[in-house]
Amino acid sequence: MSITSALNLYCLNSTTCCRRYIHYHVSSITNYTAESQFLIPASSTIRYSGFKFPHSPSSSLNSTNHNTFQFFQTSKTWWDLSDSGEVVEHDNEKNSATVFGTVVKMWELLGNEKWIMVAAFTSLVIAAVAEITMPRVLAESIFAAQNGQPMIFSRNTRFLGLLCLISGISSGFRSVCFAISNVILVNRLREALYSALIFQDMNFFDSQEVGGLTSRLGSDCQRLSSVVGKDIHLIVRNVLQGTGAMINLLCLSCPLAFSSILIGCVLATIFLVYGRYQKRAAKLTQDFISYANETAEETFSMIRTVRIYGTEKMEFSRYKHWLEKLDFVSFRESAAYGLWNMSFHSLYRATQVVALLLGGMSIWTGHVSTEQLTKYILYCEWLIYATWRVVDSMSSLLQAVGASEKVFQLMQLPPSKQFLSNGVKLQRLTGQIHFIDVTFHYPSRPTVPILKNFNLCIEANEVVALVGRSGSGKTTLVNLLLRLYEPTNGLINIDGFPLKELDMRWLKQNIGYVGQEPQLFRTDMKSNISYGCHRDVNIDDIENAAKLAHAHEFISSLPDGYETLVDDELLSGGQKQQIAIARAILRNPAILILDEPTSALDPESEHYVKGILHALKNEDKIKRSVIVIAHRLSTIKAADRIIVMDGGRIVEIGNHVQLLRKDGLYSRLIKLQESVLA
Repeated sequence: MSITSALNLYCLNSTTCCRRYIHYHVSSITNYTAESQFLIPASSTIRYSGFKFPHSPSSSLNSTNHNTFQFFQTSKTWWDLSDSGEVVEHDNEKNSATVFGTVVKMWELLGNEKWIMVAAFTSLVIAAVAEITMPRVLAESIFAAQNGQPMIFSRNTRFLGLLCLISGISSGFRSVCFAISNVILVNRLREALYSALIFQDMNFFDSQEVGGLTSRLGSDCQRLSSVVGKDIHLIVRNVLQGTGAMINLLCLSCPLAFSSILIGCVLATIFLVYGRYQKRAAKLTQDFISYANETAEETFSMIRTVRIYGTEKMEFSRYKHWLEKLDFVSFRESAAYGLWNMSFHSLYRATQVVALLLGGMSIWTGHVSTEQLTKYILYCEWLIYATWRVVDSMSSLLQAVGASEKVFQLMQLPPSKQFLSNGVKLQRLTGQIHFIDVTFHYPSRPTVPILKNFNLCIEANEVVALVGRSGSGKTTLVNLLLRLYEPTNGLINIDGFPLKELDMRWLKQNIGYVGQEPQLFRTDMKSNISYGCHRDVNIDDIENAAKLAHAHEFISSLPDGYETLVDDELLSGGQKQQIAIARAILRNPAILILDEPTSALDPESEHYVKGILHALKNEDKIKRSVIVIAHRLSTIKAADRIIVMDGGRIVEIGNHVQLLRKDGLYSRLIKLQESVLA
C-alpha cells in the first residue's frame, strides 16, 4: 500500500475533530512497519494542528512499558509538555487566561449577590486576625504560669477563649457564605457559557464537536467551582495570617525575622516556576479530557455502525490514544508536584533549624528572652505554614485558571449577527421568495462554490419542487432561506424585504420545516409536535395536526398515547417524519419547506401526505408557499413548477409534462427512477 493511501486510511479512522485539520508529514520513507490494517513508515510522524500521533491507533496499545520507562528519564525534553501534542492555537499568550482576569470575570458573574462574597471576606478577615493573635497570647499565658503571675494568666486565658469563639463563629459563617457564592457562581458560569454557545451561527457548530462543548459545560465549569469555594478565600486568609506573623517577627527581632522571610521568598520563587508549569499542564489535561469525550460520544452515537463493521478494537484504540496523551501530562505534572513538595518540606524543616540556631545564639548573647524565642518559633511556624498554604492554594487556582481558559474564550464569542438586531416584522407574510444573484460556498470549503449567481422567484401560494443530482445545491438553498448560513454574494428577499432586515424569530415562527432525517427531543409526543409553536395550542390542536399527518393512529396505540416519552431508536423513520410533518402543520406556516418529506414513508402514508400538501396549498385562510425537495415521482407531479438544478445553477424550469417533453436532465432522472423501480 502507498504512503498516501495509508495516511488517507488513517485519516478516515481518526476522529472527526482530527479529520478537519489533518495534514500529514512523512519524515522518512524507509523501514516500513506493518500495523493492523495498513503500512506506514516506521519513522514517520502524523501531525494536525501541532499534534503528534503514533503510527496508528493500534500502536498505542503496546506503549505502556515505553511510557513507564519515559517516566524515569530526567532529560530536559522529558519536561517539555509540547511533546504531548499541545494545540498550536492555544500557545497564543495574548488569549491566555490570567488569575486577575479570571477573578474579575467571576466577580462580575455574581451580579446582585456580591454582598454574600463581601460578607464572606469580612468574616474571613475577622477570623484571620483572631487566629494570628493566638500564638502571642498562648506564649504569654505559658510564661505567666511559669513565672507565677495568676492575674496575667487568667486574663490571657479568657482572652484566648474569646479569640477561639470569634474564630469559630467567623469560620462557620465564612464557610456558609463561600459555599452559597460557589453554587451561584458555577450556575451563572454555565448559564453564561451556554448562552454564548447557543447563539452562535452554524459555521461555529460545523467546526466544533458536541462532546467537546458539553465537556466545557460540565467538567471545565465544575473545575472552576474550587476557585471561590476554596482557593481564593484560603489565599486571602493565609496572606493575612502570614502578614500578621511577619509583623510579629519583625517586632520580636529583625535579624531573626529576615532569615524566615528569606526562606519564604525562596519558596515563593520556586512556586512561580512550578505554578506556570502546572497551569499549562492543567490546560492540556482539560483539552485531552475533552478530546477523549468527543471520541467516546462519537463512538457511542454510532454504536450500530461500529457493531456492524466490527471496529470495537479500533474505536478503543482511538479512545486510548487520548488517555495516553493524558498520562503523558499527568506523569510529568505528578513528578513536578513531587519536586515542589520536596522543596517545601526541606525549606520548612530548614526554617525550624535556623530558628533554633539563631534563637539559641541570641539567648546566649542576651538579645532575646526565652519567651521571645518561643513566640519567634511559633510565628516562624505560622509564617512558613501560611506561605505553604498560599502557594498550595495558588497551585490549585492556577490549575483552575488553566482549565478555564477555553471556557472564557468561548464566553467571549460574540453572538451571531442575526441575533443582534430586532429586524422588521411584517403585518402579513404572503410567502413570496426571491433569490437574486446568490452565490455561496461553505466557510470550510472556500474554493468550492455551491451556488453560482443563482436567481429564482417563488410566488405566494405556489408549490415549487427542487430536483437534481446530489450536491447540486438544493438543500443549501433551503439552508440559506432558513438563514442557517449567509450568502457569500447576492440577496434573498421575502415579500420584497431583504432577509437580513427581517426579524428572524418572527420569520421562523412563520416557517414550517420537515427534514430528511427529523430530529426529535427526548420528551413526550405532544411536546415534540408542539415544539417551537408560537401560539397557544391545546391537546385538540395537537391531535388534529397529528391526524392530518396520519400520526394519530400509531401515537394512540402507544401505552401512554400523547404522553409517551419519545425513544428515537424505537421509532421508525416514517413515524419520525409523520411527527415532524404534524409539527410543521401545527405552526400553520406561511412558508412550508419539505426536504424529502416522503423519503421514509410507505406508499399509503405517502399518498396521504400528498393529499395534505394539496389541502395546505389550497386553503383559503392563508396563502402558503411550499418548497419541496424530492426525487419521488408522485411528489414531484404535485408541484406547480419544477426547478431542475445542476452544479449550483438552474438548468430547467417547468411542470412535469413540459420537462418530460424537453427530454433534458429531468427526463433522464425520471427514466432512471422508473427503471430502478421496474
